[in-house]
Amino acid sequence: MKIAIVGAGIIGVTTAWELACDGHEVMVFERRGAVAEESSFANAGVVAPGYITPWAAPGMRAKVLRSLLSRHGAVKVRWPLAMRDFAFMSRWQRACKLETYLANRTRMQRLAFYSRTRLHEVTEACELSYERSDGYMVLLRSKRDLKMVQPGLDVLRAVGTKFQQLDADEARNIEPALSTETSLSGAIHLPDDEVGNCRQFALLLKREAEALGVQFHFGCDIAPLSRATPRAISLAGGSEAHEFDAIVMCAGVDSARMLKPLGLRIPLAPVYGHSISANIREPLNAPRSAVMDERYKVAISRLGLRVRVAGSAELGGARDQVNPAALRTLYKVLHDWFPGAVTLQAGVQQWKGARPMLPDGPPILGPSGTPGVWLNLGHGSSGWALSCGSARVTADLIGGNDPGVDLEGLGVERLLVH
Repeated sequence: MKIAIVGAGIIGVTTAWELACDGHEVMVFERRGAVAEESSFANAGVVAPGYITPWAAPGMRAKVLRSLLSRHGAVKVRWPLAMRDFAFMSRWQRACKLETYLANRTRMQRLAFYSRTRLHEVTEACELSYERSDGYMVLLRSKRDLKMVQPGLDVLRAVGTKFQQLDADEARNIEPALSTETSLSGAIHLPDDEVGNCRQFALLLKREAEALGVQFHFGCDIAPLSRATPRAISLAGGSEAHEFDAIVMCAGVDSARMLKPLGLRIPLAPVYGHSISANIREPLNAPRSAVMDERYKVAISRLGLRVRVAGSAELGGARDQVNPAALRTLYKVLHDWFPGAVTLQAGVQQWKGARPMLPDGPPILGPSGTPGVWLNLGHGSSGWALSCGSARVTADLIGGNDPGVDLEGLGVERLLVH
């Protein structure tokens, strides 16, 4: 089939490669000038399937309220808020019920473990070499943090995730650069999880896709799809429409706008995250792999010769306005755990990206309800961890093949607003 993909983030690139492997003629349309320039550009890079869980969970409303009142809280609300943000919050609250949360957590983790396996298969098959390292550790500053994480450990046990509960000395044996000046009550170490440079992977896989005949078209701001000709692509500024056998929507938050003429009301909202990336000054003072500060929900990752610090979750505000308070939290957590590890005087990359979030957590994969229009969107902060599995599932569904993973609850019917 002749297939168009809208969006060239990590979701679009992996989907293009999988479809090309299946023998389809694939064209990718992206409004930016290269692949992985938005949500996939400078994320934390963590691939930890056992720790993937929905935002919408019992008790989260109280946690969010406390975070809003905290100087370094992980969750913030910024003005202006759009109508979609209010709609998102309303649906999010309804999804915090225990039964809903348990179902959605299972869906996300099932897809995440499948995706990690597929990531390794793709990396090996294409012999991709990108910045990555093994292991992931969750740092617990206090006994209260240790108590709060216990329900999460029950989840890890239930899904068979390999992990170790460590005391402070054992944690520092694995990450010897951890500062002794910052209180550490213990840690959770997940040796089978990993960290990798999402954008590097996307760039490398783009080359592999091009070798299979995939065509990438950049600087293309695509117009909303037409109800009359839903499998046709045209530019927002006006151009001749080009028809395809199928269209796969992988355009993140903008997917909702482009799908609206088809009668789809998908409650996507941008939840912004921040990161800083800096060159390592002293390798012995830097992390070996990736750690996450459980209290502040900030990840610190080693990516080659740099350290990346990523965190914050902001609803509302503007895409192009970096929040200084969020950056101060990132610098604080970096200094708490790895003082002197990086050069901060020059060359620090600051980034803000919009995570395309759905209120209840899992992404939407599969048919849109309009013949020939397919969806692979709404991965939120787990896009990198879910990308390879989501792409393989989408390609299998388009090809009429058995995806090899349970897709219950991942279809569009779960979240449509009528």
